[in-house]
Amino acid sequence: MFRPTPSRRRRGVRVAIGLALAAGAVLASAASASAHVKVSGTDTVRGGYGVLTFRVPTESATASTTEILITFPTSTPIASASIQPVPGWTATVTTEQLAKPITTDDGRVTTAVSKIDWKADSAGHGIEPGQFQEFAVSAGPLPDAATVAFPTLQTYSDGTTVNWNETSSGSAEPEHPAPVLALAASSDGTGPTVAATAATADPSSAATAGLAVGIIGIVVAVIALVVAVVAVLRGSKRREA
Repeated sequence: MFRPTPSRRRRGVRVAIGLALAAGAVLASAASASAHVKVSGTDTVRGGYGVLTFRVPTESATASTTEILITFPTSTPIASASIQPVPGWTATVTTEQLAKPITTDDGRVTTAVSKIDWKADSAGHGIEPGQFQEFAVSAGPLPDAATVAFPTLQTYSDGTTVNWNETSSGSAEPEHPAPVLALAASSDGTGPTVAATAATADPSSAATAGLAVGIIGIVVAVIALVVAVVAVLRGSKRREA
C-alpha cells in the first residue's frame, strides 16, 4: 500500500495551507471592497424635501469610527438640513454664503449647507469593527439634478482617515467611491426629462453588478484552488509510486 513519506506529506500540507490562505485573502478583499459608505433617500424628489440616510460601516479590524464629515454640493446647493439625533453622537451643520442665491417655495435663499460633521461623544460611542451606523438628515430643497454626490471623510479612533471622494470612471468602481444619491423626477413635471439608463436611474447598479461579477470570480477562484490542491497531492503520490 502506498504511504507518502513524512517530508512529502508536509510539503503537500504546506501547499494546501498556502492555497487556502490565498483564497481567504481574496474573500477578505472582496468583503472589504463592498463595505463602503453609502447614501440612500426617502422621498428624495428633485425640488422637494426628503430624508438622506448615510450608512457608515467600520472597515478597520482594530479601530472604531469616531467621526464622519459629509460635504454637501456647492454647484447644486441644498438650502437646509435637519439632523435626526444619534445617541452618543453630536452633529454640527455648517452653512456658507451662496455666490448666486437660489429661489425656493419659501422665498430667496442666500445660504446653503456646506458640511455636516458627526462626532462620537466618547470612544465608547464609536462604531466598532464589524458594525455600522446610520445617520439621517431631512434636507431640501433638493437640486434639479439626476444625482448628487456627498464626499465623506471617515475618521477612526487610531487617527487614520478614509476619504470617500472618488468618482466612478466607466464600469469600474474606484477604491473609495463618494456616496451618490439618485433623485427622482418631480411628479408635477417641473423636473428635467432624463433618459433612464441603468447608470443614470440608479448609480449603485454598476457597483452592484461589479460586486456580483466579483463574487462569481471568487467562486471560480476557490474551485480552481481546490482543483490545484488535489492535483498537487495526486502528482506527489504518482511521483512516489
